[in-house]
Amino acid sequence: MIAGFLRLARVLDRLTLALATVAGGVLVLMVLVNVVLRYGFGTGSIKMQDLASYAFSVFLILAVPLCHARGGHVRVEVISERLPKGYLPRADALAWVLFLAPVFGLIVWAGWGEVLFSWQIAEGSTTPGGLGGFYLVKTALPVAAVLMVVQGLAAVLSGVRA
Repeated sequence: MIAGFLRLARVLDRLTLALATVAGGVLVLMVLVNVVLRYGFGTGSIKMQDLASYAFSVFLILAVPLCHARGGHVRVEVISERLPKGYLPRADALAWVLFLAPVFGLIVWAGWGEVLFSWQIAEGSTTPGGLGGFYLVKTALPVAAVLMVVQGLAAVLSGVRA
């Protein structure tokens, strides 16, 4: 069962990486196009600016579970490097139980109503003439929070198996 969960976590990580890569590519492309249009042709597009903002938001929020899945979180190594070898897996498990799962669970719980309402009204940009589909961007936050819980649990379980 643990092996199956770890496989699921790896699949979700690859999917998250693909989505973040697409968002990063869209961000770079839209910024480039907006700059060329603005300074080269004296024009611009509100919708393309919104798309760049949407892509940045999705890219940034998906970077959090991606970073965690790769062990890129911040640690105070001055203390932990002097402690016994089994300290880090136990500390990670405790941190997951006390902090990571409750905080990101709270993000999902507290934000779920806002996301559902956003989908119900098909929320779009607040900018006049802007791009629709802002509800998709809002959905990225609870999805990333769930991914953080999954990746945190996967890290704990892989530490137990090691």
